[in-house]
Amino acid sequence: MTAAAFERPTTMRDAIMVFKPRIAVAIMLSAIGGIAVSPGPAPAFWQLALLSIAVFFAAGAAGAFNQWIETDLDARMKRTENRPFVTGQFTAGPVWLAIIVGLLAASVVLAGFATNWWAALYTFLGAFTYGVVYTMWLKRRSWTNIVIGGLAGSFAVLAGAAAINPAIGIEALILTVVLFLWTPPHFWSLAMVSSDDYQRAGVPMLPVVAGNRVCAWVILGHTVALSLLALVPAFYGMGPVYLAGAVIGGAMFTWTSIKLVRTPQRHAALRNFFASLLQLTLLLGGAVADRMVGGFI
Repeated sequence: MTAAAFERPTTMRDAIMVFKPRIAVAIMLSAIGGIAVSPGPAPAFWQLALLSIAVFFAAGAAGAFNQWIETDLDARMKRTENRPFVTGQFTAGPVWLAIIVGLLAASVVLAGFATNWWAALYTFLGAFTYGVVYTMWLKRRSWTNIVIGGLAGSFAVLAGAAAINPAIGIEALILTVVLFLWTPPHFWSLAMVSSDDYQRAGVPMLPVVAGNRVCAWVILGHTVALSLLALVPAFYGMGPVYLAGAVIGGAMFTWTSIKLVRTPQRHAALRNFFASLLQLTLLLGGAVADRMVGGFI
């Protein structure tokens, strides 16, 4: 086989990773969660499927824009120094920007035609928040960057809810706030693991600005608040599967956050990061399972 044959899969994989598919999946699942917690008759399955795809690709466009514009920062961090825009495998030029903008535009139009234009607006606002507000305006300037950036996942919840009813219900609004509160402790836990990287790059993440101990306490405060708030939809019609996911996920995330306060070190922060992912999975998975058990999907 030729060298090109071996390089082609690697190039394809790197091109896919430019769009940060793992984050895009989490954003898409947030939209599905918004669908699941919203009462009322759902649109056809194909409409909801296309909305989910639209949210996924809009989030991917925002992730690609993040890498496109942060090539200089990524080059100064060990965690990101091998990204293809840094290594020169891809050139962060106008062609890539056109691809990113085109993908976002297509995703927003797809969301609008598949469901309604309120869902399309929220899809756009989620990508705009991550790509422009977080990446361009706040990340290099303020430790509150990820606090405001957390709205990206919240807008995804609203996009899903708007597909059911543009007049957003209380259940979806609560889940929107839960996602807003979830993102900072999730990301700050990872930032504690990579605090040396952020300090070297000059990015004012909370662990860099305030230190690990203060950051751990702030993480715990967010975790307790979102875990308690995540229980509230159970009083507005969500069933036992959702409640079980909210209780178990919240308890585990809170426990690892308490351990992080006791030992504000990298290994504890990494455990807390994974606990946050588990909580989100249980919360959104429980919402979808309850919706399916109820016969709405």
